[in-house]
Amino acid sequence: MKLEKVEELEQMARNIREGIIEQVYAAASGHPGGSLSVADILTVLYFNELNVDEKNPNWEERDRLVLSKGHCAPALYSCLAHRGFFDLSELAEFRKLNGNLQGHPDMRKIPGVDMSTGSLGQGLSAANGMAIAGKLDKKDYRVYCVLGDGEIEEGQIWEAAMAANKYKLDNLCVIVDNNNLQIDGTLEEVMSSYPIDEKFRSFGFQIINIDGHDVDEIMKAFEVARNIKGKPTCIIAKTIKGKGVTFMEDKAEWHGKAPNKEQYEMAIKEMKGE
Repeated sequence: MKLEKVEELEQMARNIREGIIEQVYAAASGHPGGSLSVADILTVLYFNELNVDEKNPNWEERDRLVLSKGHCAPALYSCLAHRGFFDLSELAEFRKLNGNLQGHPDMRKIPGVDMSTGSLGQGLSAANGMAIAGKLDKKDYRVYCVLGDGEIEEGQIWEAAMAANKYKLDNLCVIVDNNNLQIDGTLEEVMSSYPIDEKFRSFGFQIINIDGHDVDEIMKAFEVARNIKGKPTCIIAKTIKGKGVTFMEDKAEWHGKAPNKEQYEMAIKEMKGE
């Protein structure tokens, strides 16, 4: 299912956000803030950009996606369910004992998940491996890796960035979800990684700066990235933590906290435009 129109993708993003809130509320735990900030990016990926087949999740020619910021699994699960990799009803299993939808993605149990993630800083290394394998096997698939802006404080990210440049991984596209908040506060308060674009540029990446909530900008950025040759691309997406739920927006406290019943009802009403 591919959505071509901006309006269709924007509506799907609202559906994805509703699924995020439903999961975290039902589980009474999870990470709504960063899931909501990355929702537009993942929506464009799964419903416009990625060459994947929900009926054949392990198709060898598919594009790969590594959600390195694995704690934002509710956004990924909502996209996979709406795309048809599994039934929407399974979202109710999020963080439930004996369910498949763990707090962090598990590639062994969830169709459509290309890499088990959650230990921050490791996803880009895995994405590099997939991109190198694609080059060696002469495959045309692309690899997308979504990083958190707090996550890039991890040293392994920059080792992986050096490797991506060394091997000229033009089939790799990194997206940094730059919502400027992590569990303990702003990036500047914790360990500033700014200027993010200049850092990745110095490691040999082609840089694209965008509004991470503007669907049209996101689509155009991926189009540009597909045509970059000889180097990897890094899209710096400026986002708002908790985007779409007014009382959660730009508040670090919603990094890893579930809404209560009243807050849940307020959030769902807002997403439905009521």
